[in-house]
Amino acid sequence: MARPTGSTLDVPLDAAGWSWGREGPTLTELLGRRCLAFPDTLMIATLADVKISDGAVELDLAVTRERSFHGLVWRLVDDESHEAFFVRPHQVGNPDAIQYTPVFHGVSGWQLYHGPGFGAPVTFPIDAWFTVRVVFAGSRAEVYVADLATPALVVAELKRGSSPGRIGLQVGGPGLHVAGFRYEVGPISLGSPGPAPVARAPGVIPAWSISDPIPEEEYPGAPVLDRSRLDARTWTTLEAEPSGLADLARVTRLTEARNTVFARTTIRSAVAALKVLELGFSDRVVVYLNGQALYRGNDTYRSRDYRFLGSIGYWDALFLPLRSGDNELVLAVSETFGGWGVQARFPDPEGLELGPA
Repeated sequence: MARPTGSTLDVPLDAAGWSWGREGPTLTELLGRRCLAFPDTLMIATLADVKISDGAVELDLAVTRERSFHGLVWRLVDDESHEAFFVRPHQVGNPDAIQYTPVFHGVSGWQLYHGPGFGAPVTFPIDAWFTVRVVFAGSRAEVYVADLATPALVVAELKRGSSPGRIGLQVGGPGLHVAGFRYEVGPISLGSPGPAPVARAPGVIPAWSISDPIPEEEYPGAPVLDRSRLDARTWTTLEAEPSGLADLARVTRLTEARNTVFARTTIRSAVAALKVLELGFSDRVVVYLNGQALYRGNDTYRSRDYRFLGSIGYWDALFLPLRSGDNELVLAVSETFGGWGVQARFPDPEGLELGPA
């Protein structure tokens, strides 16, 4: 499927280059258009011999109002590593009607990446045809939903970099029909200006040392941290984003058997002081300071009520009794699905030096 740069290619849905997996679609007709009807499943279908760094992908689709997550993927390394955009038909018009998220090691991080630049209160048709178009260049993207003149979402920073990868569509549940798929190879221009550089927020913990994963049930939150547990682990440094967010799936793989990592950092205090630490996590956390447990929290999806999404934020605050000199802060962070992350900041960082362990 080699093609000239800058041209748009309409890919037949019955082309041999599609990889449908085990539960493929069936050919049918809907609302006057020949199309593919997909089963109620979770899958990614890609064009096997197309790789793009900059360009555009476009999808003609019809969805029902059932809870689902249908959309496009690009710069795909494999099914567990790619950029993704999808619509939520059951949330039409709400702030999370649409979603951009990166996927690292199979973890779709929608609980970490929410709000402006990741979602928007967009209206799109139900039980009717409309088009989704994603234009991506370098570290930015624009997403068009139904209205192809004005972007519904401007992504200031794609989280996975700009390496080339495959393109395709995401099937996320019931009710998806697809009548067209097109793509364009860059260079390509974006209509929106590039964002201003984002400075790191004051008091943010800038980096963490992240352990290899362990089973959550092996370490449910003892009052005293077992030092031998830490000594037995292997560690990777993970830089936090300017907001403080550290996406743990960047450096470790989530499995049902091993869903917990330790995140540790050193806080150097000029004097003994009681300092407020604002904390965000997904999904569950146990916080230790200098070996002593201070806090345990659960922000798992729907853990509080059926409307609770588990989105990360600086929702919690702890009072840390810091001693003069080095203090070791260790967080045991456990994940179920939707985004494995942690973030922490001191509203008053005076007298503190913050860094990895």
